[in-house]
Amino acid sequence: MPLVDSHCHLQDEKFDADRADVMARSLDALDWLVIIGDDLPTSRAGVALVSDRIYAAVGVHPYYAATVDDACIDDLRTLAANERVVAIGEIGLDYFKYNDTPRDVQAVGFRRQLDLAVELNLPVVIHNREAFDDTASILEEYAPQLSGGVMHCFAGSTDFAEQVLSWGFYISFAGNVTFPKAEDLRTAARVVPMDRLLVETDAPYLAPQAVRGKRCEPGYVRHTAEYLAEFYGVSYEDLSQRTAENAADLFNISS
Repeated sequence: MPLVDSHCHLQDEKFDADRADVMARSLDALDWLVIIGDDLPTSRAGVALVSDRIYAAVGVHPYYAATVDDACIDDLRTLAANERVVAIGEIGLDYFKYNDTPRDVQAVGFRRQLDLAVELNLPVVIHNREAFDDTASILEEYAPQLSGGVMHCFAGSTDFAEQVLSWGFYISFAGNVTFPKAEDLRTAARVVPMDRLLVETDAPYLAPQAVRGKRCEPGYVRHTAEYLAEFYGVSYEDLSQRTAENAADLFNISS
């Protein structure tokens, strides 16, 4: 049955020692996966790893928003010309205490990359951390122009989930939805219909509870899918099939 990891970082240095083995295991476990960029170097590295079952997204995370200048946008545009680049991301806003990038700088970088996504008719992969109001304000403006999007590693409230859904976006859950203390996240998940649901690992981060403490790998997305199938009261087969179809629709990938 189909199973897709819609968001991972296989170009991360945590995979440097055994990347080929991890990729082989991942493709044994999955139909396909998407490698997501954090900045220009990781976007280039992700594109270098694409194959017939590996796709990429290119973009600059809000931590690095100060680097989003004209040259950066030109480089992202060039990378996005690769036929296996399926989205712009991950992009967004991050107001967590450890991010010292000024909020106005983040907003400019976010908007410039949203403009690029509109220009290229590509969906967006959105990162949001503790910046719900500002993220919503910007995306309310851009959503009608975009060809789709996903709020990755969702960690917001029910109200925010409903806002995201109102834009026609997908909501993606990572391994943290399986954590015992993630009851608020599961409350929000109850408003997400199956036709708007994606699953991801965010590997090498956020290993699901069943393998918590290990370096996360794309194949671990099965644990999250199994957990959510039980949570929604559907079969694992139905959930894996539907989330794979949703990811294919978002990223315009033919089965």
